Amino acid sequence: MFPSSTEAVMDTSDGGQIWGRSPTDRSRPYETTSDGAAYFPPASFHQSFDKGSSSSSHDTFLPRGSTDEFDPSFRLGRTNASLFASTSDSPSLRGPGGTPKLRRTPGFAGASGGTHPARTPLTDHTATSCSSATASSGASVLVAVVEGRGLARGEIGMACLNLKCPELILSQFSDTGTYAKVITKIHILVPLEILMPDTASEKGKRTKLFSLITENFPGVSFTAIQRKYFNEKKGLEYIQQLCAPEYVTVLMEVQAKYYCLAAAAALLKYLEFIQNSVYAGKSLKVSFRGSEQTAMIDSTSAANLELVVNNRDHRSGHTLLGVLNHTKTPGGARRLRSNILEPLVDVDTINIRLDTIQELLRDNELFFDLKNAIARFLDIDQLLSVLVQIPKQETAQVAEAKITHIIQLKHTLDLVPRLRMALKNGNTALLKAYGASLEDNRFDMILEQIKTVINEDTTYLKGSLNLRTQKCYAVRPNINEFLDIARRAYTEIVDDIAGLVSQMKEKYSLPMRTSYSTARGFFIQMKLEGGVLPEGKLPSEFIKVTKHKNNYGFTHPDLIKMNERCDEALREIFHMSYVVICQLLSTIHEHIHCLYKLSDAVSMLDMLLSLANACIVSDYVRPEFTDTLAIKQGRHPILEQMVGQQPVSNNSFISEGSNFVIITGPNMSGKSTYLKQVALCQVMAQIGSFVPAEYASFRVADQIFTRIGVDDDFETNSSTFMLEMKEISYIIHNVSDRSLIIIDELGRGTSAEEGIGICYSVCEFLLSLKAFTLFATHFLEVCQLESLYPNAENQHMEVQHTRNGDTGGESVVYTYLLNQGCSEERHYGLRAAEMTALPPNIIQEAKVIASKVNQLLLAKHHSDPGEKRERAVYKLATRLLQTARNSRLDCDSLRMYLKGLKKQYEAELLAAGQPASIDTEEE
Repeated sequence: MFPSSTEAVMDTSDGGQIWGRSPTDRSRPYETTSDGAAYFPPASFHQSFDKGSSSSSHDTFLPRGSTDEFDPSFRLGRTNASLFASTSDSPSLRGPGGTPKLRRTPGFAGASGGTHPARTPLTDHTATSCSSATASSGASVLVAVVEGRGLARGEIGMACLNLKCPELILSQFSDTGTYAKVITKIHILVPLEILMPDTASEKGKRTKLFSLITENFPGVSFTAIQRKYFNEKKGLEYIQQLCAPEYVTVLMEVQAKYYCLAAAAALLKYLEFIQNSVYAGKSLKVSFRGSEQTAMIDSTSAANLELVVNNRDHRSGHTLLGVLNHTKTPGGARRLRSNILEPLVDVDTINIRLDTIQELLRDNELFFDLKNAIARFLDIDQLLSVLVQIPKQETAQVAEAKITHIIQLKHTLDLVPRLRMALKNGNTALLKAYGASLEDNRFDMILEQIKTVINEDTTYLKGSLNLRTQKCYAVRPNINEFLDIARRAYTEIVDDIAGLVSQMKEKYSLPMRTSYSTARGFFIQMKLEGGVLPEGKLPSEFIKVTKHKNNYGFTHPDLIKMNERCDEALREIFHMSYVVICQLLSTIHEHIHCLYKLSDAVSMLDMLLSLANACIVSDYVRPEFTDTLAIKQGRHPILEQMVGQQPVSNNSFISEGSNFVIITGPNMSGKSTYLKQVALCQVMAQIGSFVPAEYASFRVADQIFTRIGVDDDFETNSSTFMLEMKEISYIIHNVSDRSLIIIDELGRGTSAEEGIGICYSVCEFLLSLKAFTLFATHFLEVCQLESLYPNAENQHMEVQHTRNGDTGGESVVYTYLLNQGCSEERHYGLRAAEMTALPPNIIQEAKVIASKVNQLLLAKHHSDPGEKRERAVYKLATRLLQTARNSRLDCDSLRMYLKGLKKQYEAELLAAGQPASIDTEEE
């Protein structure tokens, strides 16, 4: 019941910078990608191409003594020495005319045999402050995928690792012929690069899985790796040697999961080569996640529902994530995003979250104490990622980065006592569990060890000069004599700079002051109130002048020389501090894994505080979980947040006895909005959020499907109708009895007869299942299904007609209210056409023709009394069954409810022309 490693769903939303180049890399230019980040391959990569032999500079993830040697000699073609194979001959990578689009994947060689640098970024060495990180930054996830062969085809193994978060996530599951689960999981991960066995991508022998992945992810780099590196024994060895002690129980879960172990082996081997650092032993968080632990929402449905991206404007916050995201840390934002894309299916876990949110809403002091404690945390995952890696090369940039990391670690641990105190006031199971996890004495132990080396008042500050000063004086005095001398020299130089600026200020009687920037170092800044210099220009000895309105920035030749001396002194300080800090890290390294607990607690609490905050902003209610979907006065959560939009609330009811709802109504009457509203509320409930309604009950859905929209797809050469058929085929092949299906229009891309035929056949198939289905259509003939199937129900969006007293013209008023029964509106498409600039004579002729066609094609269907009686009995039986399962009413209230059911049943029998009597025995 308490949070486990399965709660932490990895996301790729954190941002950051890449490593500084090593001396051996400075001769090579940076490679720039579309997002502006500069990447570069390690020197060993180029050495392997140039020499064609194994490089001695390669470290390994495994402890010394490992016999697993890696041959980095790359060539086009299938040779034993080749790890990577080109994927450029994939159909999805070809441009017009079949010309291959060259990808900059490691090991790729073009026709000329040239080499291309790696696109995979090296790990970040700067933890991002929580205020600047967003959930939509660049991709940083590498994924390895392997499929079983022969009888095991369809068994999928996956391993993924975020370069900015030290968690290896393993998955293994059986998939259908459409590989829907694989495609969905990869979409959620937003990978930077996908690794697959070279046997899956051989020309002429490509597997269906490889073809589907390349079609669905045309913008992602693919690397084919020799099949021999997908070795489950090596994968298990890696996990045994890299897994942190807190997570060793994962070995019990994965030791028989051969395919995910094989994927892990290939992924870690590839990372060992491509990264410029290695992970320390016993340092990684390793978790196993099957596909049954979360609900599946395919990428098309996620886009249709605008869960994390707005379809009209990708920068817009009008998404479900935008509505619920009030997080203060990058980890909380990542967790919220991943939960929205993969909602929970375990009711106990969901209710634990709901209990916590309810307590936060009731206890204002607890809410604000936790919110204030959480807000100051940095990105703990990213900090952990760099702390557990050992750089292969010791450069000035690495030294400076390590000092920053130790300051950030101290800043993080300093915040733990405050969070611990806030959690002591919590009463729910989740808050108590996290409070207990933070009682771990390793937090205090690490902090005490840090304080023996690092000054107690050292803290993480924003601003380049502030942070530079903190790094310079981080290490305590009297620990290293040479460090103290270097710092005194640095202080003297800074004093000299301040003295020089003071002299210039007195000499020229100008309001000069000393400023600092990372790019320029120390320089002189000046603001003129009058905006005019005394002699019209600055004295000639000032150089590199910049001007912005009344603000001047410039420097002096003597100041440039002092900056150089200052930088040299700083390099000495950082180098000697680095030596001291490395010794410190070696002593605390074995305890540092407790930060995984802290990261989990902070991200989960941040997400729950965010969900509670959303309840405060809007009037939400706690959902219940039964076998029925029942929403009273539900509202669209995104429309509710949009300025000037007050969405009309509607009721929803779907049960096992009435699980197929057909919704009709004119164009623009609100059908699509209502369908999305129900699906969004379902997602909100299953992530543990309150929902926008007066009352809400949900049945947990294991899958959510949508078919919305009527656009052509030029990329796959699919017409509107073909896209409809592909999406419906996907739903039919993957639907289960606990799915929620949203279909907004079907069969509109072909003739009326064929469209109605498709609608009927698809509806009859879905009516045979227990899945909950909302089916919006303009084909009123489909409404006849209600008389044929007792579990079908007609509803419609009501409109009102008004007549203008002056002109006598009729207009339609949309109420956006959902009512029982089939829509009585006819030719409402023509009414919509009247609102455009079409000539009146064309509209009038269309009405005449439509009336004649309607008389020929549409015959009113009348149900016989026997059918109506059977339907009334069926409804009564299902409602009685539902009451027996879910009722929490006391005896008197239950008696009143049952009397109401009896009256409703008798009324339905009277309407069917049957005797209205039920023999009951009054208590």
